[in-house]
Amino acid sequence: MNGKFFDLKKDKQDRMINAALKVFALQGYRHASTDEIVREAGISKGLLFHYFTSKLGVYTFAYDYSVRYMILELGARVPAQERDLFAVCRAVELARMQAMKGYPYMQQFLNRCMQEDVSEALLATEQKRESLEAAYGRIQSQIDYEALPAGADGPKLERMLHYTLQGLMHQRFLDASFQPEMLYTEALEYIDMLEQMVKK
Repeated sequence: MNGKFFDLKKDKQDRMINAALKVFALQGYRHASTDEIVREAGISKGLLFHYFTSKLGVYTFAYDYSVRYMILELGARVPAQERDLFAVCRAVELARMQAMKGYPYMQQFLNRCMQEDVSEALLATEQKRESLEAAYGRIQSQIDYEALPAGADGPKLERMLHYTLQGLMHQRFLDASFQPEMLYTEALEYIDMLEQMVKK
């Protein structure tokens, strides 16, 4: 990547980043087209390649940027001393919502990358993928599952919430009703409902 990308005005940077996130999130690496990215960003193909040289360069940058951004948000929003499963889940959703305010497709892009099957894309993002997994691993290690009521399987509850919230986000994108704040509110409703069922 050409470091002069960061000399561009912030709104132009974000326009290019958001275009890449959207196209890769919706189509995956294999089917994503740089023609669609430049069309979405409103720039020339020459300009895109001036800064990123190739589709892989755009993808790698988008992934690196997303991981760094998400790790910063998680660090700022998830208190290191929090041990309650449901409070941690709420904080993680707040971090994601904050990230999606500026980059609406960032979480969808990160989710899509977890299912990536093109070897060059996997190899190019391997190190950053491990960084993000480690960040989530640290957060998960905070949770005191022993504090849950007897018979409650903490890891299974966490996975249930993860799949529910991931599906909710996917559905909101499909039906074109995505707004970060509304998604966050809806996510909290599911977290609250499960917490009440478990702790009653």
